[in-house]
Amino acid sequence: MPSFDVVSEADLAEVDNGVANVMREISVRYDFKGSQSRLEHKDGVLTIHADDELKLKQMQEIIRGQMHKRGIEPGMLDEQKVEPASGMSVRQNIIIKQGLDRDLAKKIVKEIKAAKLKVQVAIQGEELRVSGKKRDDLQSAIAFMKDMGLDQPLQFKNMRD
Repeated sequence: MPSFDVVSEADLAEVDNGVANVMREISVRYDFKGSQSRLEHKDGVLTIHADDELKLKQMQEIIRGQMHKRGIEPGMLDEQKVEPASGMSVRQNIIIKQGLDRDLAKKIVKEIKAAKLKVQVAIQGEELRVSGKKRDDLQSAIAFMKDMGLDQPLQFKNMRD
């Protein structure tokens, strides 16, 4: 029986490359001259340290652009609350979403069942397994999920016949 997996994951090596590009861009930009602004990546969490709110906003724009260039979609970046840090500086964490959370997985399963597609969907941890009798049914399920307009990007892998 043909099947495929639905996942939502970011390549952390590409995140590291994006962080290096952001730091390189900050080091050469005139508006960041003499600034103590920096970006750190540890265990799927980006931490922005900026001198003030304006530099924080500029760094967020640079991060979004660089991550998009590296294939990490903006929906995978979960920006947390801005916190004051030592002195007049500010800090913000950005969590890189890995895997489908339970609520989103249940929502996808419910939508597919409501559309009466000829596929079966099973939640397996942080991914979904979609199986059907024909490959065409699976392709229609992929098209349906792409058109759902979810805020978290999905990847489809392990297509088997």
